[in-house]
Amino acid sequence: MYTWEQRIRAAIPYVIMGIITLPIIVGYVWILISSFFFTTEGLVPKGRFTLEYWRFLVEPIAQRPSIWIITLNTLILALGMAVFVVLISAMAGYALSRLNFPGRKAFLSLTLILHAFPSVTLLIAIFYVLRAIKLYDTITGVVLVQVSLMLPLGVWLMKGFFDNVSWDMERAALIDGCGRLRTWWEILLPNIRPGIAALSIFSFITGWSSFLIPYTFTTTDTKATIAVYLNSLIGDSTFVTYGQVAAVGLFQLIPVMLFFIFSQEYLLNIYTGGTKGGV
Repeated sequence: MYTWEQRIRAAIPYVIMGIITLPIIVGYVWILISSFFFTTEGLVPKGRFTLEYWRFLVEPIAQRPSIWIITLNTLILALGMAVFVVLISAMAGYALSRLNFPGRKAFLSLTLILHAFPSVTLLIAIFYVLRAIKLYDTITGVVLVQVSLMLPLGVWLMKGFFDNVSWDMERAALIDGCGRLRTWWEILLPNIRPGIAALSIFSFITGWSSFLIPYTFTTTDTKATIAVYLNSLIGDSTFVTYGQVAAVGLFQLIPVMLFFIFSQEYLLNIYTGGTKGGV
């Protein structure tokens, strides 16, 4: 049986966590209420319940493209980031962790320095590059830029997971006749699944919620993402309907919540991705 002192001590971290997260929870509650009622006073709904703010799901908002075209663009960006960042980072991380080649340390330092640069300082240079390769104002160009900006973090993260995988398993596979590629695919990748899941989630969420790069390098309305679409509802020259903004914001939040729900098992096991003790 626990004493009252032990129960109080056990409850203290949860109380502190609840106090810290309370403003965030209140914000989400306000978004939920505002999207279903015409007016609110704080968190208290006023007026009648309505689905008017959700009409954008079936009818485009005035002079704007369909939300489903925007959602498709955002999904292409998010999935493109999740796939290419994980694939390239896993290959680069394996090479940096297992192979000793000239320039290895310099490459690691360079990727860390590149990650330190904020993306806003590279906008002009990226614009000239995209225009030169004729990918300006395209989803493909935005995906390439977002992937390149995410790769330094992904490479370092994957290298850390590969470092924690025992050399013994890899040596055994190589002695049995497996090539490097097959060993990487069949032996090492299954041992770093939590790391792959974590990087996939971070990449997907970054792509799904990204604003600066799509806003800067797409000018056509039909090539915008949800974050850019949401920003267009808060214009300086138009009346802002906060219920509409809340509904679109909640719509943007739903896929992220679902992604977390179905992948939380891998995130909880993130530190069990490798077997330590290798040479």
